[in-house]
Amino acid sequence: MSLSNPLEAPLDLRFSPLGLLHRNQVRAAVLAGAPEMLRLALERENGHVTVFQTAIGAPNEPTTLLHAERLTKFLLWSAGGWRLSVSAPTEVVDHLTHAYSREGARAFDVELMEKIYEKSFEVVSVRLEDFPASHESATALGGNLDGCRIGFDLGASDYKVAAVLDGEVVYSDEFPWNPKDQTDPEYHYQHLNEGLRKAAAHLPRVDAIGGSSAGVIVDNRFMVASLLRSIPEDQLPKARDLFLRLREEWGVPFEVANDGDITALAGAMSLGVTGLLGIAMGSSEAAGYINPAGKMTGWLNELAFAPVDINPEAPADEWSGDRGVGALYFSQQAVNKLLPAAGIEVSADLGLPERLKHVQALMADGDPAAAAIYETVGVYLGHALPLYAEFYQIRHVLVLGRVTTGEGGNIVLHHAKAVLERDYPDLAGTIELHLPDEKSRRVGQAVAAASLPKSAT
Repeated sequence: MSLSNPLEAPLDLRFSPLGLLHRNQVRAAVLAGAPEMLRLALERENGHVTVFQTAIGAPNEPTTLLHAERLTKFLLWSAGGWRLSVSAPTEVVDHLTHAYSREGARAFDVELMEKIYEKSFEVVSVRLEDFPASHESATALGGNLDGCRIGFDLGASDYKVAAVLDGEVVYSDEFPWNPKDQTDPEYHYQHLNEGLRKAAAHLPRVDAIGGSSAGVIVDNRFMVASLLRSIPEDQLPKARDLFLRLREEWGVPFEVANDGDITALAGAMSLGVTGLLGIAMGSSEAAGYINPAGKMTGWLNELAFAPVDINPEAPADEWSGDRGVGALYFSQQAVNKLLPAAGIEVSADLGLPERLKHVQALMADGDPAAAAIYETVGVYLGHALPLYAEFYQIRHVLVLGRVTTGEGGNIVLHHAKAVLERDYPDLAGTIELHLPDEKSRRVGQAVAAASLPKSAT
């Protein structure tokens, strides 16, 4: 394999990794002695609190304020929450309070958190002696393959169902639908229920039902989801309770999780490991996490919104307007943004999936310009993983999705490992990277979803 310098992003020379900034800031602050500290506590549903703390530089330095704000945003979209408690120097507290307000630079994030948790978002300055304690609660969802189960996976253009008997799929099918354009939540309810009935017809009974879907799901309720984008405001409560309604009708244990978490669960079950972060590079970046105890944490894991690049001229996400966030580095969007630098021309009429296929075809022919795209994504990943490891206990990383199909996936992992070995040697030997193979495909999305709840029998 002939590769360019694996230690820089060949098509993005201004890439400025947040992970590297974080390490350098902490190292410099500690060496200077008596470093200032940033302590963040983020409260979410049911009183759960996630705590993060780090040394920071001089509070009057712009780099320190940038460092603090970017870490705060990362925590917000990894764990999620509605009340942010901050213990830090006054300058840092003031900066975060303004940024995370309805009038601040992070107004988008504030409004999304308010929709997710149905509470007003607030930033609270607290003294160290009053700082909240961590209160986490991981759940042992998944890995239950006994009995008669139904699994489903909701996508934007189709939904899939499977009947699973003692871990073996005895029926599976997918059905086209168009949920994003529907204004009546009964459409979603009736279509999914019909699929469940078809799966149930292939089982002697139904002991449990589990599912996965894109979007933010809290306590089996949709909070933010593109599948509900056309539902009017007065009908949203009914739409959000889709799974609760179905659970009541079927009268069996019924659990639903974000599709990123189900992907991670499927990978953990197949590989027989724990402490696994799954990163799916598809139309956007999807992520899921299984902790070292083999449990789900209840965190958002919406790393598409989490920052990885502090270059002030980094591309802006079209939804949030923020720059340097994961969706533009680990997805089809990342491939598209790198096309001009690679010198690859495509028709303006081509959508992102078709553009990716064109790059993959070039890669299959050994085109060095296509290889440079994958090398760049690999460098992005190599610098992002140490940042992810600041927030997650990672032993394994499963990298999957359309972007990693073919030889390009091997190049991505090769460059990511090279970056880890040079810039983060303490992690290079502790984080194992995986691409899907036959072993990791053995447990599919539907089986993993069906395994979520424990059966009542």
